[in-house]
Amino acid sequence: MTETAASSSKGRPAKKSDSGFFARIALFVRQVIGELKKVVAPTRKELINYTLVVLVFVAIMMLIVALLDLAFGTGAGWIFGGTGARDS
Repeated sequence: MTETAASSSKGRPAKKSDSGFFARIALFVRQVIGELKKVVAPTRKELINYTLVVLVFVAIMMLIVALLDLAFGTGAGWIFGGTGARDS
């Protein structure tokens, strides 16, 4: 981490590497809080749109995986000549 990135959000210069364990944790927490203040929550319309995009993507991926599973299962059955478990 560079000294610029390690400095706190108040513009103070970064301390050298001789800072203690708890000082580094406190610096990390200050940086996390500073970054969280920059987060902008999506609007309701954006949230609904993102949710629909994810659901459609998941449905398409489920369809692709199901078709591949069916194809490979049928191919393995055809190659090895088995049709499943048989009662003897």
